[in-house]
Amino acid sequence: MERIPILRMGNCLIVAIQVDMHDRLAIALQDDLTERIVKDKAKGVLIDISALDVVDSFIGRMISNTAAMATVLDAETVVVGMQPSVAITLVELGLTLSGVSTALNVEKGMALLQQRRR
Repeated sequence: MERIPILRMGNCLIVAIQVDMHDRLAIALQDDLTERIVKDKAKGVLIDISALDVVDSFIGRMISNTAAMATVLDAETVVVGMQPSVAITLVELGLTLSGVSTALNVEKGMALLQQRRR
């Protein structure tokens, strides 16, 4: 089965979603990411969605739920690279991604995670 790579950088995990997300892949990512947070004792998670042009309500909820799970596991989550069309779709679907910080790009997202860890 297809998997999305999870990279470690210091005490942060980086997930760059470079493929079209489907339901099974989203669930696998959620499982893999929560396992890695615990295994690596990660304090931050950066999810790069810049390659996603379309997000449906399920994928939007999965991103929100994954961030909530990371918070319970003591890791802050930042979503970066959101395309305007994705932001519009999420708002139209009523998904505000509460509890999820956002940044324009990976550099700004990492700076935000470092700032919050201090």
